[in-house]
Amino acid sequence: MTETDAVHSLNSGPEIEIKIKGSRFLGRAFEAVTEDEARVELAALKKKAYDATHHCSAWKIGPPEKPIERHDDDGEPNGSAGPPILGAIHQSGLINALVVVTRYYGGTKLGTGGLVKAYGEAARLALAEAPRKTLWRRESLVIRCAFDDLGPVETLVGKAAAHTLEVERVFEPEPEVRLVLKQSRVDDLANALVEATAGRVKLERESLGIA
Repeated sequence: MTETDAVHSLNSGPEIEIKIKGSRFLGRAFEAVTEDEARVELAALKKKAYDATHHCSAWKIGPPEKPIERHDDDGEPNGSAGPPILGAIHQSGLINALVVVTRYYGGTKLGTGGLVKAYGEAARLALAEAPRKTLWRRESLVIRCAFDDLGPVETLVGKAAAHTLEVERVFEPEPEVRLVLKQSRVDDLANALVEATAGRVKLERESLGIA
């Protein structure tokens, strides 16, 4: 069964290098949850490699349905660097990803086609070296019930354990179970709780986004 709540991202990876006609292309993929984080990483890399000719970049941040995407050619011919880097991110299927490819010019012009190939390849290699991680679309569910209904409530909560990311219990002044679940599983659990308690259970839901 496909896990519809899973979203794939990365941890920041190591630097890779390719050489083409004397030019060195250094690629690195970073995790960036916000645009500010991406800008900080990019600024730090530019400061560290201050003597490089270009620092071309792209990022894709936010939920897959509506991500924020940007790219920058940083002085290379229009469309020859940023777009192929962004294309590599698209191909990877990852979110919250920043890729920077730093070029040290080697004295031979590569032409637009050569640059597109070089920047795209460096970005793909950088992404391939970055460790993957799984994020989840999450929703909180707070369950309040009478003590007489706690048994069936706990039974259903236990059955949902495989899809539960966090759980907390409070018993004063009344039983309260606070869950963070994979989003697509909340409807089934909520409906089952209402049915098992003949509607006596009180439920509060809130979407928590992706994490």
